[in-house]
Amino acid sequence: MNFETFPASSALVEQTAELFIETAADAIRARGRFAAALAGGSTPRALYERLSRMPLDWQNIHLFWGDERCVPPGHADSNYRMTAESLLDHIPIPPENIHRILGELSPAQAAESYEQELRAFFGDSPRFDLVLLGMGDDGHTASLFPGSPALAEFVRWAVAVEHTTPPLPLVSRVTLTFGVFNAARRVIFLVSGGGKASRLAEIQRGDDYPAGRIQPADGDLLWFLDESAASLLKQA
Repeated sequence: MNFETFPASSALVEQTAELFIETAADAIRARGRFAAALAGGSTPRALYERLSRMPLDWQNIHLFWGDERCVPPGHADSNYRMTAESLLDHIPIPPENIHRILGELSPAQAAESYEQELRAFFGDSPRFDLVLLGMGDDGHTASLFPGSPALAEFVRWAVAVEHTTPPLPLVSRVTLTFGVFNAARRVIFLVSGGGKASRLAEIQRGDDYPAGRIQPADGDLLWFLDESAASLLKQA
């Protein structure tokens, strides 16, 4: 696994922002558009704040989300709201380029609606140019939690998840599935904090956690870590 360690989360954010810009430019040059799936969390928020101040061709950038809580878009727990506050409200991106999960619908309706949106955009193959992911202390990523039935879904692109264990809040969610994540051209994990260190070490040695199942079939997989998250990893 390709782990890259940074002295602090700020350096991790700066490197990811530069790679985001580079990947977007390459995709727009090659295919006329750039499609990214965004993550929630404090480290992605810092990344989005950084991107809001950087020059990008927002007219040709399409933003999706890897998962969302089933709450209205203005709710404090909404990944969309966090992204809007830190990025979308500050950039000239066309509204039609923002492909949010409709968390205000019922979980099943939101998942179905999002899959229809994905299929209308991608056609037969959900080929994101870039996917941003985080990892929880329990090894989950997006809303793919240990023991969830969603881990065994390989047909649908988006599914509803009845999440009943920590981390809080215990609300229904919608998540993309492994087939979508593993079809991406590039996946970047952003992981910071010492609370993730033991789980990362277990994933490195091959223990089965959802985050460790992200293995793009024909794309790059990068793990960007701060020093505290990487503290228990074995050095190659």
